[in-house]
Amino acid sequence: MKVFERIDASVEFSAEERLLIEEVRKLSRDKIAPRAAAIDRSGEFPWDNVNAINMLGLNAMFIPEAYGGAQMSYAAYLECVRLISRACASTGVIWATNFHAMKPLIDFGNEEQKSRLLPLLVEGALASLVITEPTAGSDATGMKTTFHPDGDSIIVNGSKTFITNGAHAKLLLVFGKWSQISDDKAAISALVMAGDTPGLSVLREEDKMGLRASSTATLAFDQCRVPRSNLLGLPGEGLKILLGSLNKSRPSVAAHALGIARAAFEDAVDYINERKQSGRKIVEFQGIQFMLADMASELAQCEAFLWYVARMVDAGANDFGVESSMLKMRASDIAMRITTDAVQLHGGYGFCKDYRVERLMRDAKITQIWEGTNQVHRQLIGRSFLKK
Repeated sequence: MKVFERIDASVEFSAEERLLIEEVRKLSRDKIAPRAAAIDRSGEFPWDNVNAINMLGLNAMFIPEAYGGAQMSYAAYLECVRLISRACASTGVIWATNFHAMKPLIDFGNEEQKSRLLPLLVEGALASLVITEPTAGSDATGMKTTFHPDGDSIIVNGSKTFITNGAHAKLLLVFGKWSQISDDKAAISALVMAGDTPGLSVLREEDKMGLRASSTATLAFDQCRVPRSNLLGLPGEGLKILLGSLNKSRPSVAAHALGIARAAFEDAVDYINERKQSGRKIVEFQGIQFMLADMASELAQCEAFLWYVARMVDAGANDFGVESSMLKMRASDIAMRITTDAVQLHGGYGFCKDYRVERLMRDAKITQIWEGTNQVHRQLIGRSFLKK
């Protein structure tokens, strides 16, 4: 495991960041990981884990100090996502969604909005990024939810599906189309809605293959009245906000996937060093060593690329959409492959719920689908090489 220890040690964090990361490591190991199997079986939302994370004040790490936070590097945030997800993928995505949903408020909101709303997140409020609709998945421009201006308010009507934290969020960043703009792309706008807004209802929560303890909800908006002061930017600026938010959330999805992959790899290595067949440890067979070499090489290379992208963001880069797509696509593909191979290396035991790799394989699959399917990312990456 020295190769991974060296990769981990190569990432530069401040002394303050290292202290917080160590606290997250301990929390993940001692509190979150032991609960993971039980909440996967029950599908119960892990409020104990959320409360423990809030006790650390972890949301503050991506909130500027001016609004009550203690902002740290993007790399430190990704490391916390990876550590929590390694312990419990459901809890990892619940917490990471706070960043996904509210980073656009930090980047595009005005001072009044940030001063009013961001302290709620510092205090531990859950947030939700509300984009997908039954007829608008990877193509967000197909959304039907409408924003209709009415004096000092905006009336929201429509529905959304597959919304992480949707049933529990206090703050929702909702995307819809401005009713007075006819062009599909130009009409997309964004606003922050309170979770207790009259007319907002949770129609259902999905019974999922993986990430079973995270809430994935279908929401309905029936004449929801939102203060106009909650509109991010101007009407029609939503697509710019959407793309900006996805470029920074996709590396977070990669960190989530790599946390799952690292857990599966470590479980597989431990198992094949203990299990014997024909009087030999499984790891001593050449075919097994070849599998292990491929798993380790791909994981190491992708983790190194994670930190490369993190350094780009922390250095202030604005044009990293292709790198973000490459990272998300490759990390999620690797997570699915490594968890599948980990099940294979466990043999029949890997197919049983007594072993964590069974859950990790189920948890990994969604990382290839959300934040843009990997087919869409391959198209985005390929298009970037077209000469104009």
